[in-house]
Formats: sequence, structure tokens, C-alpha cells
Amino acid sequence: MKKLKLFPRTFITTLAFMALIILLANAIILFLAPITKELPTENADIALEYYAESPFSYEINQDTVKAIQRALPFSVSICILAALLFSYIYSKQITKPIKSIARETTKMSALDRTASCSTQTSDEIGLLADNINTLYHNLLTIIEELEHEKNLVQQAEQQKIDFLRMASHELKTPVTALSAILENMTLGIGKYNNHDIYLPKCKELTDQLCGMIQDILDTSKLSKYATTEEVQEIDISDFLKEICEPYAMIANAKGVQFSFTTSENLLANVPPKLFKKAISNVVLNAVTYTDAGKSISVRIRERAIVIENECTPIPQEHLQHIFEPFYRPDYARNREDGGNGLGLYIVSSILTNLKLAYSFLPMKEQLGMSFTINL
Repeated sequence: MKKLKLFPRTFITTLAFMALIILLANAIILFLAPITKELPTENADIALEYYAESPFSYEINQDTVKAIQRALPFSVSICILAALLFSYIYSKQITKPIKSIARETTKMSALDRTASCSTQTSDEIGLLADNINTLYHNLLTIIEELEHEKNLVQQAEQQKIDFLRMASHELKTPVTALSAILENMTLGIGKYNNHDIYLPKCKELTDQLCGMIQDILDTSKLSKYATTEEVQEIDISDFLKEICEPYAMIANAKGVQFSFTTSENLLANVPPKLFKKAISNVVLNAVTYTDAGKSISVRIRERAIVIENECTPIPQEHLQHIFEPFYRPDYARNREDGGNGLGLYIVSSILTNLKLAYSFLPMKEQLGMSFTINL
């Protein structure tokens, strides 16, 4: 019995109980119904008194017994057929929602996202189906979140690997050059005997290495700052004014016109040090790559910080790689210009961590580039 499936087990159990009730009912009719005796009918009170005095002194009516015995097979057969029909309908109604739940939970075990237990009842079976659906939905949500976190971790690990690979490559070039110059100076080979020329060159390469190492260290600390620095509400106008003051002096010394304008008070909730690092890198980038006689503009526009500088626009084929670490367009942004390709990568990493949308596109009204940060 235990090995049978739910429907046949329910059907057989129901039919057995129905058959037992039928047999018991017919047995009662067979043995009790034919017991008759003529009682006084003229007066009801006399009849009851007679019955009370001798309740078991009955005479069995043989004709009645024979009639019941002849009808018994037909009545039992009809009752059995009715029991079969009732047992089938009852078993079907009871097992149908359970089989439906079993079928859908089988799909759920295979993580079929279309699986859903649907029942038309509001009883315990319907409640069970709703609970299973809720549990499965929560499970899928947790799985999606875990997959998302897994992808983020994989991306972060891959970015670290790529960054270390590119950093080692970038550091290798000046280190190799420095080592070659020092070796030739030590051996006194040719022009390298002129220490007055090549010692400053070594100092320049050393400073370049120090700057790159510092930028690499700053970049490696970004994730730590993003999780440890507290978010504060700041006034963007005052915040930008403080950042722009030293860069305005550098720009003026280069002969570059620097303007800062704001027409509205804009408040934002950001970690100040981390956000300042991003803005500073963008402004420094603008100052570095703007020629004398050109202009730089920093302003607030519709809950966005806009930093624009007049320069040769960066072609689209370079823009799609401009936020990659150590990337420099060959025609203008190279080591000799002072760039190491980490500035915009740091900006991108910070703004991505802060979930702030940004864009770096050519200006529409004049030649130049425009960096926009939406708050």
C-alpha cells in the first residue's frame, strides 16, 4: 500500500471504507428490519405499553426476509457502483492539486523560472501552494543576488589582475631605461660619460617612477576609502570653489583662462575625500591638456557638475578606452606630457563606486571636451 501513488492509494482507501459502510448497512437491514409483530393499533398508548412489556418477543416475518435477501445483491451492487464513482471523484479532487504541486516543484528543483504552483482552493493546500511560490521566488532572488555578487567579485579580481599586469608593464619601461643609463654611466660608455646630462635624466626617471607608484598606491586604496569613509551632505558650490582655487592659479600661470560659475545651491550626499579626489583629477586633467590662450570652465547645471576645456577633441576610437588604466592616446597624451594614464581610471573607479553617472564627450559648440557628473 505504501508503494502506491497518491491517487490509487486514496481511491482504494476511500472505496474500502465505503464498501464497509455498505456491507454494515445491508447487514443491519437484513437482520433487524424483518423483525415484525402485530401490535394493538386501536390505541397507541396500549401499543407502547405492550411493546414496553415484551420488547424482544418478536415474530420473524419470513416473507420479508426472503424479499430482502432477493434484493440484497442488487442493492449491494448499486451501492458499490455508487461508492466507486464517489471514491473516484473524491480521490481525483483531493489528489489533483497535490499532483500539480508535485509537478511544479519538480520543475522548481531544476530551477525552471516558469514554474509556479497554481491552485483554485483557499484551504490548506492552497496555502501550501502560495508558501511554496513565495519560497521559490525568494530562492530565485537570492540566487540572482549571489550570481550578481559572484560576477562583481570575478570582475573585481580580473580588474586587479589586469591592473597589476599593466602596472608592471608601465613600471618596467622607466625602470629598464634608468637601469640602462646607470649601467652605461658606470661603464663610461660613449656619451654616458657626461654625467651632467644623464644624472638629471636619471632624476627625471626616478621622479616619474615615484609619481606612478604613488598613483598606483592611491588607486589600490580606492575600494578601502569607498567602504570606510562616511557619507556627508556637502554644498557643491563651496566644495568646487575650494577645489578649483589652486588649479585656477596653475592655469593662469600657463596662460589659460579659468572660470568657475554657479547659479544655484546644490547639496549632495557623498564621501568628501573620495569625491574630491575624483573632481581634482578631472580638473587637473583639464589644466594639463589645455594650451595657453584657451579656456577652462567649471559650473553647475541642472544637478550636474560640468567641467569643459578647449582642446583637440579626443576621437571616438580613443574615447571608448580612455577610462582604462594606463591608456594614453598616442598623438597627445604620453609620458612626456606628464600623464601616466591613471587619472581618468581613478575618476571612473570612484564615480562607479559612488553610483554616479558621468560622461566625457566632445563639446558641441566649440572644439574641446566636456566632463559631466550627474548628482
